Amino acid sequence: MIDFTNIEYLKNGNSRQIQAYKTLTKNKVLEILAEFDPILAGTIPINIDIENSDLDIICYWKTKTDFITKITSAFENKTDFKICEANIDEHESVIANFKIEEFEIEIFGQNVPTQNQNGYKHMIIEHKILQSKDENFRLEIIKLKQNGYKTEPAFGKLLGLKNNPYKELLDYQV
Repeated sequence: MIDFTNIEYLKNGNSRQIQAYKTLTKNKVLEILAEFDPILAGTIPINIDIENSDLDIICYWKTKTDFITKITSAFENKTDFKICEANIDEHESVIANFKIEEFEIEIFGQNVPTQNQNGYKHMIIEHKILQSKDENFRLEIIKLKQNGYKTEPAFGKLLGLKNNPYKELLDYQV
């Protein structure tokens, strides 16, 4: 199993993963966020990204205002920077978006340890599912995503999940 808590695995990945590694390390994005236990989550780490997939970095903040201050001071000069607050999965959440080089980056923070956040849990179960299936399954996920499906609904469709794929994936047994 890949250790997704450290982006070193990206160095030996596909060309997009290698580029993501270079962009994140050159711009010290994870170093800047280190106090918030950042983890790169989403589709790029598990090789189901599409052309416009962003780099999703999940973070754990203990004090929301400190997190917002850090994100803003570190990234407000980046292209298309914006930051907002939302309530997601019944948790206060902070979401920042901006561009660095050719990547859109989304920083997502909650007062929940990163490995307990649904974004991380979804990526881990999706990775296990991909490992248990053939290459055609991975390509079908990508095709659905290219046709407008979000990642979890794409998995839900192919796995025959009936109701809420975001919740059902958390309980899915590989």
